[in-house]
Amino acid sequence: MKTADEAGVERIPGQAESAPAAFSPRRFLLRTTMVATIMFALFMLNYEFGWVRAETFDFFGGMKPVE
Repeated sequence: MKTADEAGVERIPGQAESAPAAFSPRRFLLRTTMVATIMFALFMLNYEFGWVRAETFDFFGGMKPVE
């Protein structure tokens, strides 16, 4: 992604130097939807198959196992 200075475009007043020259909402929404879909699928698969459980993060041995 190029900034306005890198793209040779004039910045508008108040625009951050690091702001992208061209923002594409469609591309942003597509990327967000893809990441959310993958994360949800991993969550559901973990829920179904129980790969990672609460006991996995019990580093000090204080939790009782869930039956």
